[in-house]
Parts: sequence; structure tokens; C-alpha cells
Amino acid sequence: MARFKDKQKALELREQGQSYSQIKKVLKVSKGTLSSWLKDHPLSRERIKQLRDWNEQRIEKFRRTMKEKRQKRLDLVYKEQKKFLLPIKNRELFLIGLGLYWGEGSKYRMDNISLSNTNPDIIKFYTHWLIDCLGISKEKMRISLHLYKDMDSKKEISYWSNALKIPKSNFCKPYIKKTSSEFINHKGTFGHGTCNLRIGNSRLSERIFMDLQIIANEYGCKRA
Repeated sequence: MARFKDKQKALELREQGQSYSQIKKVLKVSKGTLSSWLKDHPLSRERIKQLRDWNEQRIEKFRRTMKEKRQKRLDLVYKEQKKFLLPIKNRELFLIGLGLYWGEGSKYRMDNISLSNTNPDIIKFYTHWLIDCLGISKEKMRISLHLYKDMDSKKEISYWSNALKIPKSNFCKPYIKKTSSEFINHKGTFGHGTCNLRIGNSRLSERIFMDLQIIANEYGCKRA
């Protein structure tokens, strides 16, 4: 008797345009049972489309909700870590910059210091480090860009000049790669090409190299 009532209820819900999943939630019966009961009661194409669209909207709503939760979590972490990290003292700033140079800077010549990156924030920090920790003026900074053949050189020079607050007169002629930027798979990474910022200063270069050697020796690395 209970089974008969469930079947009648299933047919009633089906007439209302509900899907198998929706009916299962109400009646707590298997999909196989519903298939047997409702095999002669298919939904219209229009109703199937409505359910599909509704499902897509629900999925999108879920994604937005999760994105908002994640952003709230990140905002909280940012707030907590900001209290922990700031203010950064000059010695700490110097060590951060030294670590950046160890990872990203050129270590092949002793007559200049040079660092290249596609990320404007990294180059901005490097510029800040050179000025505040090493006493280098912007007038002594020379910049060259590595661009792709489909990039507008003047536009990219203007971009980096504005981003770094360094006059265009400090920029050398860009190196143009024959490859087209549209074939690069790293989304957004190469949006403005690669920026190389260098300083011709042998004494400063020697100091940085020795600073890096001190750290390497302190933590058990062998002298090259």
C-alpha cells in the first residue's frame, strides 16, 4: 500500500515537471524504481532545458558563494599577517631583497647587478630595494625590455615607465623576440614582456656577491 502511494506521489510530482533527482529527495526511493514507474512519463524538451539552465545557475551560484568565502578567509589571513609582518625594518628589507636577487638576479658578471622579471610588482620592489637599501638613484638605473613581435614597443615602454616611475630616457631599445605573444601559454604572465633593470657598479656588485656567499657558507653550502 505504501509503495502504491509512493508511485502515485511520484507520478504527481512528475506531472508537475520535477526531475528524478527532485523526486528522489521527496520519496527516498532508488533511481531504478523511479525509472520503472516513470518510463512512460518523460519530461518535455522545454522542461528539460529549464532544469538544465536551473542547474547551471545553481552551480554558478555555488561557485560565487565559495569564491566569496575564500575571499573572506584570505582577507582575514591578510589582516593577521599584516600585523605580524609590518613594519619591516631596514635590515629585514635588505635581506628580503638579497633573497630576491639570489633567486632572480644575474650572477654571471661582477661589474653590474641585473634582475629580470615579467611581474611588475617584483621589479617595483627591486627598484625600492636599490634606492632605500643600497642608495642607488633612479638616474643610474638602465632598463631594457624583452618583447614579442606583436607587442607595441612604445606602449610597453610607457607602461613600465609609469609603473616604475622611471623616465623613458632610462630605457634602452627593446629586444624583440620573433615569437608571437599569442603562442605563450602562461596566462597573463607575459602581458607586458620581460623587464630587465641593471646598474653598472662593480663595487656594489662585489658587495652583493659576497653577501650571498656569506649566507651560502653560513647554511652549509660549499664555496664555488
